[in-house]
Amino acid sequence: MTTTATAVPTLEALLASSALPVVVDFWAPWCGPCRALAPAIEKAASELAGKARFVKVNVDERQALAARHGIRAVPTLVLFRAGAEVKRHSGVLDAGALARWVRE
Repeated sequence: MTTTATAVPTLEALLASSALPVVVDFWAPWCGPCRALAPAIEKAASELAGKARFVKVNVDERQALAARHGIRAVPTLVLFRAGAEVKRHSGVLDAGALARWVRE
């Protein structure tokens, strides 16, 4: 899994330039459901290696980025293709449901 904890332009550049779909996990360290979702993200990222990229964004550290993407709850997963948001999901998914959500 790719983890991004760098400046906002790096995420935006990744979203715009990635040939693969990018799943952004907006999370917070104090969030129990975020911690519960983490193993499912790891498993789905492994299963979808070469088919999708996964990026984590800590909303406490990147408040402006979270606000720009309209994040109002964590965890929120946002799927981007060619830099554009395709869909989002708030809440916990298991690894299988997450992989299906990315593939659809």
